Amino acid sequence: MAHQRRAVLSLMASMGSHCPCHSPSPIQRLPPRPLAVSAAAAAAAGSAPVIGSNPHPHVHSSTCGHNHAHNGAPRSLASVAGERDVDYAFEMAASSIRYGNGVTAEVGLDFKNLKSQKVAVFTDKKIAGLLPGKTVVDSLTRAGVPFVVYDSVRVEPTDSSFKDAINFVRKENPDAFVAVGGGSVIDTAKAANLYLCHPENDFLDFVNAPIGKGLPIKKKLLPLIAVPTTAGTGSETTGVSIFDYEPKNFKTGIANRALKPMLGIIDPLNTRTMAPEVHVSSGLDVLCHALESYTAIPYNERSPRPRDPIERPAYQGSNPISDMWSLKALGMCIQYLPRVYRNPEDYFAQEQMILAATFAGIGFGNAGVHLCHGMSYPISGLNKSYRHKGYEVGHKIVPHGISVAVSAPAVFQFTSPACPERHLEVAQMFGADVSNAKLSDAGAILSDALRKFLFNLDVPNGISAFGFERSHLAPNPVNEEKLERLFENSFTIY
Repeated sequence: MAHQRRAVLSLMASMGSHCPCHSPSPIQRLPPRPLAVSAAAAAAAGSAPVIGSNPHPHVHSSTCGHNHAHNGAPRSLASVAGERDVDYAFEMAASSIRYGNGVTAEVGLDFKNLKSQKVAVFTDKKIAGLLPGKTVVDSLTRAGVPFVVYDSVRVEPTDSSFKDAINFVRKENPDAFVAVGGGSVIDTAKAANLYLCHPENDFLDFVNAPIGKGLPIKKKLLPLIAVPTTAGTGSETTGVSIFDYEPKNFKTGIANRALKPMLGIIDPLNTRTMAPEVHVSSGLDVLCHALESYTAIPYNERSPRPRDPIERPAYQGSNPISDMWSLKALGMCIQYLPRVYRNPEDYFAQEQMILAATFAGIGFGNAGVHLCHGMSYPISGLNKSYRHKGYEVGHKIVPHGISVAVSAPAVFQFTSPACPERHLEVAQMFGADVSNAKLSDAGAILSDALRKFLFNLDVPNGISAFGFERSHLAPNPVNEEKLERLFENSFTIY
């Protein structure tokens, strides 16, 4: 079992550390033939600390092997390493949170209390015309707070769209930000805030290595309040900003605690106009955030140990505090996501899901994720024609939560030797009978439970449903066999 665990942790370290949303390294979107290649190429780019596992104070068995350590900065790479080079500490960082139906209307008074002279309102054109966008503008107007609106945020931002937003704020010179929208809006506002406060820096200075320099952020940024309109990304709690780097066809980002919003306004009214399919995709992102961070490499097995605390990354591996948030979010997803999908007027379930997104954000925002997210980027980025029901975006799309979830049954069967007790614990949360289960059966039991859960949410039947063929699995020297097998096992899931 020990050799299996080492193999699993090695692959998790390489893939998790290269998830652009949850680690310092980039994911490459390679052209024509590359499901396995794209994911493996990400692993080849470097290693970072994104996976964590058992942070509990009690002792875990050697099969579970959960230690707990902390992540470094975007420039450092991480892996499972010898005892002397591993980290020994972790720290928690999260935005302040305000929750309640209708609480968006308070945002104007927040900026009045901050004595803001010009607030930059970041949103997209669709949200600007809906209740969340209108409520923010009305609240600022009533409070007598001057503002300017930037509604040109691109869904799935690029370096070009980031630069357009940066140029806007450099021209307008606001002294505060409010981002009302999904993860793309919040991430764009984070980047604009960062570069407004660092006019002397080049764009790539803060971008994660190896695309950029991954410099630490040492200046305090301007106040940013995030008002999420989806129940999924958790960006209102994290210090990460994700974008597509067009010159290299990479998805990468900026990861630093300094990017965290000062306040996340969690208003369930803002998610009521979401289509059922959008609720499902967003909710599955929450589910995988929670499940991956709970089964990730422990913080005290991550390496290298940072030479300076400022080099400790935001994503440190599983730890005792992240575990609590992740488990709570996971239980809420299991209970309430099916209800949200089946009944669009189940507002209580919707309230629980937006809370779950925030809880999971606090959990994975300090622990990180691994294989499901690492594998999702080639699945969505290499999509040629698939359009998911419920998404009126005018172009092909495999929604992020769907691209993450379709590999989950295969992934968690594979990762079970790293911490079988945790896999059984989670399977029981899904309703599986584990009373007489062997540790060696943990992966199969959890995999079956996930299949049933996804089937009941009408999730497409694996990556073949998106038009991929087995010929798209291309060899790669980095963990070739294991990655190909994971993609192969995700072609169909039912």
